Amino acid sequence: MSGVVDLAAVKAAQEAKAKAEQARAQAAREGGTGAISPADLVIDVDEAGFERDVLQRSAEVPVVIDFWAEWCEPCKQLSPVLERLAVEYNGRFLLAKIDVDANQMLMQQFGIQGIPAVFAVVAGQALPLFQGAAGEAQIRQTLDQLVQVGEQRFGLTGLTVDPEAEPGGAQAAPERPAGPHDGLLEAAVQALDSGDLSGTVQAYKNVLNEDPANEEAKLGLAQAELLQRVQGVDPQQVRRDAADKPADVQAQIAAADLDLVGGHVEDAFGRLIETVQRTVGDDRDTVRVRLLELFEVVGPDDPRVIAARRALARALF
Repeated sequence: MSGVVDLAAVKAAQEAKAKAEQARAQAAREGGTGAISPADLVIDVDEAGFERDVLQRSAEVPVVIDFWAEWCEPCKQLSPVLERLAVEYNGRFLLAKIDVDANQMLMQQFGIQGIPAVFAVVAGQALPLFQGAAGEAQIRQTLDQLVQVGEQRFGLTGLTVDPEAEPGGAQAAPERPAGPHDGLLEAAVQALDSGDLSGTVQAYKNVLNEDPANEEAKLGLAQAELLQRVQGVDPQQVRRDAADKPADVQAQIAAADLDLVGGHVEDAFGRLIETVQRTVGDDRDTVRVRLLELFEVVGPDDPRVIAARRALARALF
């Protein structure tokens, strides 16, 4: 779910947080408690309400979409499991059920070839989860990963659920005070909007100067620096150089950057680990440092990063 590497993810994360806070503030002004009923954790969605019920809500909480049909026997086995887990997860995700017979346009837009099919939308970004029958253990593992991504990348901590709340009640929590670095993070978003990568990099550095442990700024800086490095390069020439000069450290590093920007995470990691194995001294350390920087871009909890860290350790020792 974290394989596509671009600043759109960072921007979406910040916008999602801002929208969630605005929704909480609006609910507070209207006197809402911010709590929803367990019955509101499973909703039926159609094409007319998709933007409101899925896209907009995905700025507050990960939305899992269950594409189903009345004639689909596997759907009748899967859907009750998802509905039960939606209640059990207690607001950490929202389940949206879409009848494909009545909403074929949505089915086409998601590129669904068969049902049941389960997707998620997080901060407006669609993520395929699984298609066809799936065991509960697999479903739980996938949902846990989704919740983790929502929390770590987008700050989506879920919905407040009150068993005594009336169905269809308030859908937002009380307003959260603005963080001490929100203004500096907003400056990074504004620089990104204007296409100023240098300004984006500097804005994230400004946050880290005051708060070195700020995860949002560290991720944003790593991604902005990556895009800055590949800006204006000739991809074909970079790949020719990497193929013709396997011992050239800078050629392999440049190709790994392109791999990662294109979403080829394992290729980027594998290329640099192989280069570490072929090099010694300062060259090896240069490659190692770049690989660690690319780990920051993808995120420390990504399974591909964990596997690559083990492979790097074996290559070094």
